[in-house]
Amino acid sequence: MPPHITGPVWLHGPIDGVPAPLQPVAHALVEAAQDIRTLLAPLTPEQTWTRPYGAASVGFHVRHSMGSLGRLLTYARGEALAEDQLATLAAEKTMDASAGGPAQLGADFDAAIDRALDQLRSTPSDTLLHHREVGRAKLPSNVLGLLAHAADHTYRHVGQAVTTAIIVRGMLAEGRTSKADDAANH
Repeated sequence: MPPHITGPVWLHGPIDGVPAPLQPVAHALVEAAQDIRTLLAPLTPEQTWTRPYGAASVGFHVRHSMGSLGRLLTYARGEALAEDQLATLAAEKTMDASAGGPAQLGADFDAAIDRALDQLRSTPSDTLLHHREVGRAKLPSNVLGLLAHAADHTYRHVGQAVTTAIIVRGMLAEGRTSKADDAANH
């Protein structure tokens, strides 16, 4: 993982070794990793896995973004998903605290971003418009589209994790843990 950069990552120049057309993807992924580290640092395991009002937990958003990132990178390489990736996708629906506490999630997220950056570094610019197929339906895409969506999807879930953490910390500070608690108090 590149060293911590203060301020928007994209304003600090290129990420070493990443082809110029993929710099925006790299910048988004590095910034996502920084935001996840900052987000998870003060959270307890309970806060990480609380599902406010039935919504997905912070932990879900972090794990799902890692899984999706790996799946999208697989498609960008022109490969089909492996059995372990399909099992991870299925397991995402029922994740709980056994999927890791804040420190483990942060380390795993950093490792996923490192793998993504390695793939960006090894992606030749002249392959960015090469056709790729997505999923069992073999939907059409290309390398650049998949890499851009990988960054977009990752950052979308980082944003959801940030918002969820704010809600959970507020709920727990007020002694509420569910929608039923909220309704009973009003």
